[in-house]
Amino acid sequence: MRISKIARQLPARVAVGAFILNSGLGKWGADEEHAAGIHGMAVGSYPFLGKLPPAQFARLLSIAEISLGAALLLPVVPGVVAGAGLTAFSGGLLGLYLKTEGMHEPGSVKPTPQGIGLAKDVWMLGVGLSLIVDDLVDRGC
Repeated sequence: MRISKIARQLPARVAVGAFILNSGLGKWGADEEHAAGIHGMAVGSYPFLGKLPPAQFARLLSIAEISLGAALLLPVVPGVVAGAGLTAFSGGLLGLYLKTEGMHEPGSVKPTPQGIGLAKDVWMLGVGLSLIVDDLVDRGC
């Protein structure tokens, strides 16, 4: 990877990578109550996740966040790869926002006060797409 591309992507990758890595590390040792809360919210939007026990779901989410955070922080991981992971992850969070009642005003995407925490994850989608586009443009695609 060229130094100019690393420098161009570094601020966004560090900001998002550190944020996600910290989130994943915080979930690593989640107690039963915290795991059940995370799991319950996810199952409300993605019912297939109900097949997983809450503790297992929290551990898998933790591993996914730690892995994604590390991929973003390590410049040897191509931007298109890290960006694709971030885009998929943030897409899932935005799906959670859109599918969870009370997170946004009825008939609108405008967040309620309860939904601001999830709605603001749209910035991660923007960063993920920017990393992908930056790599593709740099390759001359």
